[in-house]
Amino acid sequence: MAPKELPYQLFDADNHLYETEEALTKFLPDKYKDAIKYVQVDGRTKIAIRGQISDYIPNPTFEVVARPGAMEDYFKNGNPEGKSKREIFGKSMKSIPAFREPAARLELMNELQIERTLMFPTLASLVEERMRDDPDLIHAVVHSLNQWLYETWGFNYKDRIFTVPVISLPIVEKAIEELEWCVERGAKAILVRPAPVPGFRGPRSFALPEFDPFWKRVVELDVLVTQHSSDSGYARYNQEWDGTGAEMLPFVTNAFRMVSEWRPIQDAVASWVCHGALFRFPELRIAVIENGASWLPHVLETLRDVYKKAPEGFGMQDPVEAIKRSIHVSPFWEEDFSKLTALIGAERVLFGSDYPHPEGLAEPTTYIDHIQHLPFEDQKLVMGGNLARLLKV
Repeated sequence: MAPKELPYQLFDADNHLYETEEALTKFLPDKYKDAIKYVQVDGRTKIAIRGQISDYIPNPTFEVVARPGAMEDYFKNGNPEGKSKREIFGKSMKSIPAFREPAARLELMNELQIERTLMFPTLASLVEERMRDDPDLIHAVVHSLNQWLYETWGFNYKDRIFTVPVISLPIVEKAIEELEWCVERGAKAILVRPAPVPGFRGPRSFALPEFDPFWKRVVELDVLVTQHSSDSGYARYNQEWDGTGAEMLPFVTNAFRMVSEWRPIQDAVASWVCHGALFRFPELRIAVIENGASWLPHVLETLRDVYKKAPEGFGMQDPVEAIKRSIHVSPFWEEDFSKLTALIGAERVLFGSDYPHPEGLAEPTTYIDHIQHLPFEDQKLVMGGNLARLLKV
C-alpha cells in the first residue's frame, strides 16, 4: 500500500516482537535450567514448562508466523462459513528481521508510518500461569526474559521503540527490585498481567494493600503500568463448565470461553477500585492494551450501582471517577469510538494496532479511517498524543 499523507504522527500502543528460543533461558540461573525446554513432537518444536508441553502458543520458535492482519475480515464480517482459525489465518510467512530486532523494525515502522510504539513480548504471556505454584521460578524466568529484552531490543531504542518489560508480583521485594532494574535501564512502561497474583499461600489481587510498597515505587519512578491481554488463568473456570482439564488455547474455537472472553480484564479493572489501589495511589497511570473496550460500559455501570448501594465499600470515594482518572483503554478498530469517547473522554483512548499479530491491522494507518467522525483534536489525542503524554516523551 502506498504511503498516505498523515495529518499527525502515530504513537502505537500495541506492537509486538517475536522472541527467539533463548529469550526465556539465556540468562536463567543454572538451578532453573530444566524448567523450560524446547522439545520435538511429531517433527514440530514445542515449549515444555517443567516437563509439561504447552500448545498455548502453537509455534513458540516463531520461525513461521501468521501474516499481520490475517483476521481483519473475520473481525469485520464475522465467520458465516464457520471456518477454523487455521483457515482464517490463511497462508503463513517466515519471520523477518523486523519481527526479531529493533534496527530492522525501525525501518519497517518508517514504511508503516508509525513514528513511535510500545513493543510487547509475545511469548511472555504464557509464563506466570504455568508456574503459578512456584513464585521463585516466576521471578527468575521474568528476570531472564527482561535481561534478554534489554540485550536484544533495549527498553528505549532511539526514542521510538519503547520495549515493555514484564513485572510479576508474587514476592513484593523481588517485584520492586525488578522494577528498579528495568527503570534504571530506560524502561518507561511495565507490563503487569491482568490476573490474580500467584503466591505461596495462593492467588490474591494486585490491588490489595500487601502490594502498596510496589505501587508506591511505581509512582515515585513515574512509570506507566500496562495490562495487556494474556493468559490470566481463567481457563480453569471454563474447564469446570466444559468438563475438561485442557489449557487455554487462544487459536482453538471454544464458544463458551468466547462468551466470557473479557472477564479477566473486567475483574482486573474492578479490582483496582474494589481493593482500593486507585484510591491509595491516584497518581497511577494505567493503560489497558489489546482487551478492546466492549466490556467497559458494563463494568462502569455495575460499579456505579454498587457504589450507590455501598459507598463504604469504596471508602466513600467514587470508583467510576477513579477509573476515568487513571485508566486508559485501547479499543479495537471495529468498536464504536463515539460511544467510548463519550463514556471516558478522548484523552483516555489509545490507538493500538497489535502489529504484526494476525488479530491486528496489516496497515496500522488504516486505524485512522475508523475515527474520522471524531473531532480532529480528539483524533490527534487517540492516535498518539495521549500515549506521548502518559510516557512523557
